Amino acid sequence: METFSGKNLEDLLVKVATEKECQVSDLKYEIIEEKKGVLGLNPSVTIKAYAPMDVTEFIFDYLGNFFTNMDIDVEIEIFELDSLIKVVVDTDKNAMVIGKSGRTLHSINNVLKTALNSEFNTRLNVLVDVNNYKENRYRKLKSLAKRVAINVQKTKIDAALDPMPNDERKVIHQYLTNFKNVKTESEGQGISRHLVIKYKEQ
Repeated sequence: METFSGKNLEDLLVKVATEKECQVSDLKYEIIEEKKGVLGLNPSVTIKAYAPMDVTEFIFDYLGNFFTNMDIDVEIEIFELDSLIKVVVDTDKNAMVIGKSGRTLHSINNVLKTALNSEFNTRLNVLVDVNNYKENRYRKLKSLAKRVAINVQKTKIDAALDPMPNDERKVIHQYLTNFKNVKTESEGQGISRHLVIKYKEQ
């Protein structure tokens, strides 16, 4: 995240937005230092700021270097969907990038998220997908969750699902939020963390 200084915050934000060719409302910033000056003379403000384009460029550069080091040629597309940054990777080595049960892809996602959060000092919601693997995976998980939830409704017996990463547990949790007589809870630690679909009296 870049550092900028000026006499006052309002003018400085306009200057940064002009430089980055975006609207002031698009900027994310934090004030590092603000001085009122002696008798109001020579005031100054210093901020760290970034625009959406900075995040996009960082992702392109970071993943570009990442896959170059792995000797894998990729094409990358980035989409902003509400609060989610979706990164679509296309390569002729999809299976290698996805890994067994999606573990390699999950690790890549975590590494990128950590790098982004460190660079921009904030929590950015990013999802890396390869050949729609995650999209298809989410669809299958919702179908599974529905079948299990219906069974829990009928039998009133809790059901534990296989361990899965946080994003997949979140998809199921959100999907089952409005199902009657069921609730979801995460249990376990690390790679053993899993979701339990429990019966709940209405």
